[in-house]
Order: sequence, then structure tokens, then C-alpha cells
Amino acid sequence: MFRKLLIANRGEIACRICRTARALGIDSVAVYSDADAGARHVRLADEAWPIGPAPALESYLSIERILGVARECGADAVHPGYGFLSENTQFAARCAIAGLVFVGPSPEAIAAMGAKAAAKARMQRAGIPVLPGYQEADQALATLEQAGLALGFPLIIKPSGGGGGKGMHIVTEASSLRGALEAARRVAASAFGDERLLLERYLPAPRHVEVQILADRHGHVLHLHDRDCSIQRRHQKLIEEAPAPRITAEVRAQLAAAACAVAREIGYVGAGTVEFLMDGTDFFFMEMNTRLQVEHPVTEAITGLDLVAWQLRIAAGEPLTFTQQDNQARGHAIEVRICAEDAARDFLPGAGTLSRAQWPEGLPGVRVDAGFDAGDRVPTHYDSLLGKIIAHAGTRDAALERLRAALEETRLAGVPSNVSWLAAALDTAAFRSASMNTAFVTEQGATLAVTPDAKELVPFAAAAQVFAARSPAARGSPWDVTDGFRLSGAAGVDVSFSLDKECFRANVHALDASTIAVYLAGSETAPLRIMREPRQAAADGRSTSGPLQPGATHQLLRLRSVQGGAHVEALVSRQAIDLWRGCTHVRFLLPVDDLTAALARRPTGSLTSMLPGVVVSVLVAEGDHVPAGGALLVIEAMKMEHTIRAPQSGVVKALNVRTGDRVNEGAVLLEMDGA
Repeated sequence: MFRKLLIANRGEIACRICRTARALGIDSVAVYSDADAGARHVRLADEAWPIGPAPALESYLSIERILGVARECGADAVHPGYGFLSENTQFAARCAIAGLVFVGPSPEAIAAMGAKAAAKARMQRAGIPVLPGYQEADQALATLEQAGLALGFPLIIKPSGGGGGKGMHIVTEASSLRGALEAARRVAASAFGDERLLLERYLPAPRHVEVQILADRHGHVLHLHDRDCSIQRRHQKLIEEAPAPRITAEVRAQLAAAACAVAREIGYVGAGTVEFLMDGTDFFFMEMNTRLQVEHPVTEAITGLDLVAWQLRIAAGEPLTFTQQDNQARGHAIEVRICAEDAARDFLPGAGTLSRAQWPEGLPGVRVDAGFDAGDRVPTHYDSLLGKIIAHAGTRDAALERLRAALEETRLAGVPSNVSWLAAALDTAAFRSASMNTAFVTEQGATLAVTPDAKELVPFAAAAQVFAARSPAARGSPWDVTDGFRLSGAAGVDVSFSLDKECFRANVHALDASTIAVYLAGSETAPLRIMREPRQAAADGRSTSGPLQPGATHQLLRLRSVQGGAHVEALVSRQAIDLWRGCTHVRFLLPVDDLTAALARRPTGSLTSMLPGVVVSVLVAEGDHVPAGGALLVIEAMKMEHTIRAPQSGVVKALNVRTGDRVNEGAVLLEMDGA
């Protein structure tokens, strides 16, 4: 076995690999960019080495810098995790030349599956069913456009050397084809260094089912059952489960046999995943991921295996010590990916410092693979994954209930998260009945993104603001305390805050030390009385507060409605009030003078950046007339492209950015005069 393992990755997967390395007695070495200097994986590893600036091309994708660290620290093996260099043929080959064991398949196997067009053609020759499409060497835009027209619509464009859904475009009509090809080629070149594309017939609502395989250097190829990963946004998975539900034993056996045949066809060694699209009982080879998958924990849950440990054992030359018959699926497991993104704004990724991070660790049958703690900074340069929550039980229904309960105990603040959306998705009839497909987000996403009881939390926000101001921690002088005190009796205190640009006002009266009456502005209903409850430990001894950002001036409160008995947790800072009721999380913004002044200085008709990123394309010029909804610019942030569109028709008055510019959140991109 290895003595020292360099982990060429970051985030939750680097933390997860650290855990297994420690269990096997292997020293772990973390690498980090400037943006990750204080990251969780850096703290968990036995050693940590810097590898360059924040952009991935200069750090996590720099073969020279990573191999340099491996040489300096004396590592004898490299685990690439997923993403970044995990499926890079050159990196695997360079590791071998440097005398390092690459924990993964051979460069030849990676190459065989890395070029999706060639892989698809090879699998077709091997008798594996594939979707019709175009994957030829002629990559001229005119040729691709002609092939797309011949293939018919809808079709999907994929980067030939890509993965993770990045750069994929669904095209439903001829007029959109050329623009989609250009955008896909741009992402393919920047994200994968390979601008080749392939086209496929698009199935509007298939299932995405995959099979986990393990293969050693001694000729053994085994499958570890299947997974359903149909719930996705932008072709990136959000919820996964194993085994895949609603598949007959006959079709399940066919899927497993096809996956093992794919692995044998290319002489695969290590852990890998063969992905299929299912339409009814028919299935079609999509691709093979020659690495560990994000969703591997659900397979570990139903098999009892540690896939990272087996990756390391196989890389060290050890044979598999169990047979296919030994490997029976036990129970059911479901995983959700917790991401820093705003589901109500089309899953717009977010960045910033986590002021609170309470993960549901310690619950029966629940596993947490987290990449961030309270106080950690979520950078803009990488994907938005914060961590994963996995629930396992004897049945699917029991696993679902455990997962739902775990989400109710998850508390994240400081960046947006998709926790509420995931909980709502688990509650849908489609998911409960296991009748979901890849169209799930398109069909139900907008409804799930709505927080129906957000405004019901307004009185709690008002009470939290005043309770926090009255606390000893907030008191610098008795004259600073805004509790309405006066000798003849307490007066009401006016408070205000906003949610999604809507301003709320209330008048709050302190009835006693622990009870407040909230009168909502413009409401004729009776005031809501809200009590502050003391913090207490949960029944199993875990803290109900959850870790907060170290050194930050945040106050955590537990509130209860006297009339209705509703319980709410509140985190109050100088900028915001975060409220949680069950899985619902709402952030009310407090008035900030500097921000208000900055907004006031912005020209009327200006469009601002919704998040930090890089301008990859400017689609208009000064003087252009743009219709409502017309594309203006494209900004790349957190490994995704975001098109900025005109909110109304008008003429471009001034352009403030150029292609290649890095912009901050709130930066004025351009100014328009209304038509």
C-alpha cells in the first residue's frame, strides 16, 4: 500500500479521500489555490501545499505545478478525485513518467472514453446500443450545422472531450442551431481544451441510469449495481439513488451486462461508471466516466464497500477479494447535492463566506460528505457544490423519510443554497412514486423554487431584529439599545428589512424580557406575539445551534409564535436576518447605508452583474436596438455560462465591459435607454 497520497482536487471530494487515506494509514497531501488557502480540505490533510492563483488553469489544472508538489513532498501516488484532471490522459501518463501511481485507469482507457464521439462509435461496433447522432472528424461549423439539420430536432450538442454537463446545449429549432454550436465550442475549448463537438438525437424525457463497475489488474470485472440520476439541472445531477427504482430484474441484468462489456472492451482498471439513457425499457449508451462519481456514496451505502479504498487497493495491484455473487444490494440509498445556488433565480450560483454551516451529522442512517464549514469562503472560480447528504434504510420510503428529516436539520447561511428546493423536490408526487425523469426540473422547477411561507416569516424577522438589539452582546451603551425604553413605559420600535426588493416594515413592542408583539405596517390584523426560547440540546445530545462563522458578530435565536406555536430559528447579523422553519430558509436584508448609496449612484436603465465572473462574450454594440429578452452579454461564473438579457426593449447607450473582463457582483455592465 502507498505511504503518501497527493490529492489533486479540492472541496468535498478532497475531504472524503482524506478520510479513507487516514483509515488506511496513508499520509494525505492537499493542494490548494490562492482562493482555497483556508479551505476545509487544507485543514483535514496531513500536509498542504500551494499550487497557484485562483483560476483553475493556473492551479488545479496545472499538471506541472501538481507534479512539482508531488515531487517535493515525496508522494508515491496521486488521487485525482473527480473533475479537473481526473480524466486527463496527459496527466495520467505524466504521473507514470514521474514514478507516481495514478489512482485511476490507464491513459489508454481514459483516452478511449474521453473522446465521446470515438467512444460512441466503438461501443456501437461492440454491440452496445447507442443513440443516432454525428461524431465524425470534420468539425467545421458548417458541417456540424448541416449534420444537425439532417439529424432533426430536438437534438443535443456535447463537447466531445467534456463531462459533468458543461457545454451541453439542447436545440429545438433550426434557427438556434448555429448559436448553440458556437456557444458549445467556446465552453468546450475553455473548460476541456478540446473544441470538438458531437450531436445526438435528444430524448426529451428519458431516465438517466448508470452502473458502477470495479475492475482489477487480474482480469476481474464486477458491477456494483445501478443508480438513477434523472433529476438534473443544466445536465448536472441534483438527486441520485441506488438501486434505480422501477426497473425489472431482466432489464437490470441487461444494464449490468452492458456496463461490464464496456469495461472489458477497453481493458478498464479501477472504479468507473457507465451511463445510459432509458426510454421505457430501452436503454442507450451515453458515456463512461473513467473516475469516481460524485454520487458514489449511494453505491457504498447499499454495498457496504468503500470505493476510494478499493481504488487505492486496485492501484496498488491488489485483486478484488469478492465475487459478483458476494455483492448483493442491501436496502436503498438517496443522495442530495447541497449547492451554493439560488433556485428561485434559475439556480444562479452564489459565493461568499458561510456565516453558518450546520450539517445533519449523527442522525441514524445519514451520512454527510461536506466540503465547507462555518467561516469558509465559497469562491467564484469553481463549481457550487458545498456537500452531500446521503440517507440509507431498508426501503426507499424509509430512506426518503430519513433524508427529508436530515434536510430539516441543515442550516446554511452566508451564501444561497438549494436546501429548500431539494426538500420540496423530495415531497413531489413524481419523486415519491419514483416516476421522475430528466424533464423533472423543467416541468416542476419553477413551482419548487417558490417559498410559499416566506412572508409568513416577516413577523419573526422583526422580532429577531429587536431581540438581537436588546441582547447583552449588542450593548455598547444603554443609549445604543433600540428597545423603546422610556420612563413612562416602552414605546414601539420601527424596524424594516427587504426580501426580493420588497420592503417590509413593522412596529415592535417589548411585552416582557422574552416576549415581543409585532404590528405589521399596513395590516389590520392583531399583532403576533413571539417568544424567545433558550437554546437547548437536541434529544441525542447534538447542539441545535450549529457552528457559526468564527469571530463573527452573529446572534442565533430560537423563536416561537405564542398564538400558533410555530418554531423558527434566526441568525441576525449587521447585514441580514436568516430565518429557518423546517427546510424553509429565508434571508431578509437589513438596510445598509453604503449599499443604498451605491444603488442610488447607478444610472437609471443600467444592468448590473448578478454575480462575480468573467465576460466571455459581448453580443451588442453601443447604439444597437435590443428587443425585450434579447441577449446582451455572456458571463462565465462557477463553471457555467449565464446570458444577460434585456429586461425590456431599448437602445444600448453605453457598454462598460469587454470580452475577458472580470466583473464583481453589482458591477454596472451596460446602460440602456428604453424604447
